[in-house]
Amino acid sequence: MTAALQGHGRDLLLRVIAAACSDRELPAMAADLAGLVVRSAGGLTFCDVYVLDDDERVLECGGARGGRAVALGAGDVGRAAAHGRPRGHADGRGAALPVRSGGTVIAVLDVRAAGPCAPADLALAASLGDLFAPVLCSCRRLRAAREREHAAERFAERAVEAQEAERTRLSREIHDGIAQRLAGLGFHLSAAERALPEHHPEALAQIMLARGLCDLASAETRAAIGGLRPPVLDDLGLSAALAALARDAGERLDVTVTVSGELEAALPDHVQTALYRIAQEAVGNCLRHAAASSLDLLLEHDRDRVRLTVADDGVGFAHGPGRHAGRPGGRPDSYGLRGMAERAELLGGRVTVTGRPGVGTTVEAVVPIPALSRPPGPPGARGR
Repeated sequence: MTAALQGHGRDLLLRVIAAACSDRELPAMAADLAGLVVRSAGGLTFCDVYVLDDDERVLECGGARGGRAVALGAGDVGRAAAHGRPRGHADGRGAALPVRSGGTVIAVLDVRAAGPCAPADLALAASLGDLFAPVLCSCRRLRAAREREHAAERFAERAVEAQEAERTRLSREIHDGIAQRLAGLGFHLSAAERALPEHHPEALAQIMLARGLCDLASAETRAAIGGLRPPVLDDLGLSAALAALARDAGERLDVTVTVSGELEAALPDHVQTALYRIAQEAVGNCLRHAAASSLDLLLEHDRDRVRLTVADDGVGFAHGPGRHAGRPGGRPDSYGLRGMAERAELLGGRVTVTGRPGVGTTVEAVVPIPALSRPPGPPGARGR
């Protein structure tokens, strides 16, 4: 009998160690504890593990979605958590057992039996709860971290969507307002040119000059509309949008685009939009300031991050290697650099600008891929 009890104890210890050392998170870890209680305490037929939420107002069993919840102080489970003492069920067939970590109740074991509960079974269940308390505490902290990460991702997505909605509104207003006025102005200038007598060459020259300025303003307006909301980004995704950006810049310099991996399968829309905007600003800076002959765009990603590199061979500038865009020590006209940095930081990433006079400039943006969008890792791998 003694050998059998020792064997049962070793088996129980091994099961506890295996469950505690696994990489499971809530609610799976709570389910493991519940199963372990039922298997270990022979007289118990049922166990639910209610874990206190981060606001410490509700105890959840089975997760917030699709599970059950008990308010703190409500029912036997809620009262056991609120007062920190075991509370027996009225029928005598079970009890609610608080689980403490650092003196604070973080969970409650709701155990039941087919008949009256044996004190030894309740004591064993309470001991298992105490053993698992540090594990459940760690799981709660990890759950809170995951929820903060998801909240940050949702905030970034909403912020980018709001920015793009404002760009779309501006694009529509420019198209329906300024662009139409310029088209009307061009029509009237053409009419004035035809109606002007031939013996007024000075007036004709001024009308021709005004007509040229009107055409230039119309072209710049169309370019601004296209820059505010490029249709190719919505229709074909980030890779095609970068290729289109390169084609437009290719009229003035030699551009190479390299894309590594199936980005559209891994990146949500708001991340693709932010990366495109960073590339758009970097290419625009090159065209305006660099006096470059070539430009390289590289887009690559691994499982949890994506890197965008825009490098030119232009005149460069004294920005100091490894400086972050928008930080002290940047170039005087650094509004665009700050904009790139803010877009990356909104997504939890960073932008680094490296430039030296006569060598060229490199803009590198590194953005993490949101956890909800990452492809699954190998079995047993823990999220970073």
